[in-house]
Amino acid sequence: MTARTRFVLIETSHAGNVGAAARAMKTMGFDDLVLVAPRWANVLRREETIQRASGALDVLAKARIVATLDEALDGMDHLCATAMTPRDFGPPTRTPRAHFAQWQAADGAPASSGGGAAAPAGIAFLFGSERFGMRNEDVYRCHVCLSIPSNPQFGSLNIGAALQVIAYEWRLALGGFALPGATPQSDAADAQQVAGMLGHLQQSLEALGFLDPAAPKKLMPRLNQLFNRAAPTQEEIHILRGIAKAVLQQSSRVQDMAAPASTNTRQTLD
Repeated sequence: MTARTRFVLIETSHAGNVGAAARAMKTMGFDDLVLVAPRWANVLRREETIQRASGALDVLAKARIVATLDEALDGMDHLCATAMTPRDFGPPTRTPRAHFAQWQAADGAPASSGGGAAAPAGIAFLFGSERFGMRNEDVYRCHVCLSIPSNPQFGSLNIGAALQVIAYEWRLALGGFALPGATPQSDAADAQQVAGMLGHLQQSLEALGFLDPAAPKKLMPRLNQLFNRAAPTQEEIHILRGIAKAVLQQSSRVQDMAAPASTNTRQTLD
């Protein structure tokens, strides 16, 4: 599914909200921002706007300021108002996800020519001023009023936050973005590598005095079962062998330091 996507801010009074909107749009891959009669004529260049955009300067550079809503909606054929509460009269109020579902196939994938309703050629999301929201006459001309489900006791969202939620839901409806590739995992250790590590570990445990070689009981078989369940990687085996090596080296140094003292003691006693 493809559709031209535009975000329209009507009579915005806080420059920071324009920057926050630009940032929210860019994170979801959108860049068509139109401001209708904002409070500040130079809002796109104000310091607060630039700071809140946090790097989304390309969205601000492309943004347009127009005098009327008609100009902002040029070329758009599906209009989505935003509001906290339903109107007694006007378009239906829906959650973003429920509304966008009409353009998705039954399996949740973006609608194609073979499934789902025909997607709009251009969709616009309208946000009203910070203090008063959208005027009724602007809401009435829209196809739907989108309302974000929120805490009934505290449902207040600023423009940047509300725009982020709607932009995210719309991006999901369009197909979303793939997650970044995970760091490749090291190959799993084979039985021979695990056995070699266990032998090395046994030597270090004996050097520490933790394991009595004359009466080992079932310690090593139990450790063998533990590592079989853990399915260590080759890199993890190398780490464990490094620990065992360090234990043996430290144990050897301690023994070397203790040996002369023992000899001197015997000579004194003789």
